[in-house]
Amino acid sequence: MKLTGAEIILECLLREGVEVMYGYPGGAILPTYDAMTKYPQIRHVLVRHEQGAAHMADGYARATGKVGVAIATSGPGATNLVTGIATAMMDSSPIVCITGQVPTAAIGTDAFQETDVTGVTLPVTKHNYLVYDVEDLAYTIREAFHIARTGRPGPVLIDIPKDVQNAVTEFVYPEEEPVLPGYRPPQEATEEQVRAALELIERAERPVILAGHGVIMSGASREVLEYAEKTQTPIALTLLGKGGVPETHPLSLGMMGMHGTGHANLAIQHADLLLAFGMRFDDRVTGNLKTYAPHAKKIHIDIDPSEIHKNVRADVPIVGDLRAVLRQLNPHVKPQEHREWWAQIRDWMEDADERDIVHWDAGERLFAAHVIRDMWQATGGNAVIVTDVGQHQMWEAQYYPHERPHTLITSGGLGTMGFGLPAAIGASMGLKSSNVWAIVGDGGFQMTMTELGTAAQERVPVKICIINNGYLGMVRQWQEFFYEERYNATPMHNPDFVKLADAYGIPARRVTRRQDVIPTIEWAAGIDDGPVLIDFVVEKHDIVYPMVPAGADLHNMIRRPIEGK
Repeated sequence: MKLTGAEIILECLLREGVEVMYGYPGGAILPTYDAMTKYPQIRHVLVRHEQGAAHMADGYARATGKVGVAIATSGPGATNLVTGIATAMMDSSPIVCITGQVPTAAIGTDAFQETDVTGVTLPVTKHNYLVYDVEDLAYTIREAFHIARTGRPGPVLIDIPKDVQNAVTEFVYPEEEPVLPGYRPPQEATEEQVRAALELIERAERPVILAGHGVIMSGASREVLEYAEKTQTPIALTLLGKGGVPETHPLSLGMMGMHGTGHANLAIQHADLLLAFGMRFDDRVTGNLKTYAPHAKKIHIDIDPSEIHKNVRADVPIVGDLRAVLRQLNPHVKPQEHREWWAQIRDWMEDADERDIVHWDAGERLFAAHVIRDMWQATGGNAVIVTDVGQHQMWEAQYYPHERPHTLITSGGLGTMGFGLPAAIGASMGLKSSNVWAIVGDGGFQMTMTELGTAAQERVPVKICIINNGYLGMVRQWQEFFYEERYNATPMHNPDFVKLADAYGIPARRVTRRQDVIPTIEWAAGIDDGPVLIDFVVEKHDIVYPMVPAGADLHNMIRRPIEGK
C-alpha cells in the first residue's frame, strides 16, 4: 500500500507495539501530527514542554521494560528534548525520539527553526539518524527500536525532514530483525573466564557483590540471589540497582557510595573480592579511585565492553549478559559461609542502626526521612516510587526499601532535576496504575511543574509528594560542610503548592506534623481518578548522612553524630 512518510511513521510505531507517545506539535512535524488522526490506536499525550516528553517516555520505559516514544518539532522543540535524552543515555533507558526537520532543500541554510539535532545529540544517543529518503524510513524506524532495546539499552533519535514526511512510497514493513554490521551484543562468558572467576571466588574470605542496574535490566535477580545465598556473600546496591534484590534480604547491605550505608562502604573497603554485577564503578560509588577497595580482586560482568577497565581495572573482565553469565557460573560455585566476615559486618551494621534518624524522637518536628519511612509503611512497600534529584532522592534510597525490580525510577547518572514529575506520569500511564508516587524536592519540582497540566488533562492518577524545605537542599548541605555556611542562591521563595494544585483542579493537602503523614498518604492512596498532591513541609537544615565528600576515600564518611558520644 502507498503511504506518506508521516503515515509510515505511525504504521511502524503500531507494529513496534507502541501504545502511547509524548509530544508537542510544531511546523516541521505537523504532517505526522495530521496523520495521527488516522491512528487512534496510539494515544498521544500533549506535554507542556518537550523535556517533559523525553522524561515521560523514559519513565514509561523504565516502568514497563518497553521502548518509550517522544516526538517534537525541529529547532527548539528538538533541543528541548536533549536533557531528557542525556538522562536516558546515562541510565541506559530505551527511548526513541522522533523529531521533525526543515525540508531537505533547506538543511544547512539556517532556515527558520533549523538545528542540526543529529549533531547536537550525537554524544548523548546510542545512535541517531537523519532520514533523507522516504524509501529508507520504515527500515530506519525498525532499526532504531532494535538498537534502543537490545544490548545495553539507550536512546535513539530519528530526525525526519518535513518533505520526507509528505513524500509517498510503497510501504513494506521489514519484519525480520535488523542485521547490523559490527553490532553484536555479547551473551555468554568463555570457559576460560568462568574458570578464572571460580579460582578467585574459592580463595576469597571477604567477598562483596556490587549489584547494579544491569541486574534489573538483565532480569538476573534470581541468579544473583542464587549465587549470594550459595556463597553467603553480602550484596551492596547501587542507586539504580535498588530492587534488583530484595533490600530486606538478610544478605543485603543496602546502598553503597556517597550516601550509602556505612557498613556497605566499609565492607567494600575491607573486601578481598568484589563481584561487580552490571555496574559501572562511577565516581559516586567509588570515591577516590586510588584508595578504592585496595585489598580486593575484581570480577566485572557487564554487557557493555566500554565499561570494562574504564574506571576500575578488573582482574577477571567478562563482557556478556549478566543473567546468561551467572547461569554459566552458578552451577560450579561451591557453598561457602564466611562467618568471620559476617561477624565484622554485623558490628558495622549495629553502629549504623544507632545513628539512624528514623529512631529519633523528633517531637513535633517533621523530617524528610520520617515522611519517606512512613510512606513505606503506609504503602506496604508495594508502590512504584519515582524521585527527582537531591536530598529527598537520597533519603528515599535510604529509608524506602525496595523488594522488586522496576519499583524505583530515578535519574542516577545525569542527576536531572525536574525528572521526577514527568517520569512518574510516564510510569503511571505505562503501568496503568494509581500506585505510582512521585517524591520530589521543592526545587526540582518547580523545573517541570508545568506538567501538572498534562497530569490533570490526561487524568493520570499519580501521587505527587513534595519534600518542601525551602532550599535547594543538597547544594545547601554542601555549602554548610564545605563553604562555611554561605548559603548563596539556595534559599527558595516557593509558591503555595496547594493553591497551585487547586488551580489545575488537583486535590491537595499540606502536612507539617508527623502524626498527619500516614493519614494523608492513605487519603491520597484512595484517589484513583486523577493526580493528587501533598506538600510536606519539613525541617529546613537537615543533612543526608552518611556523606563521602567528592573525591574522598570511600571509608572517609561524614557520619551522623551519636547523642551522648
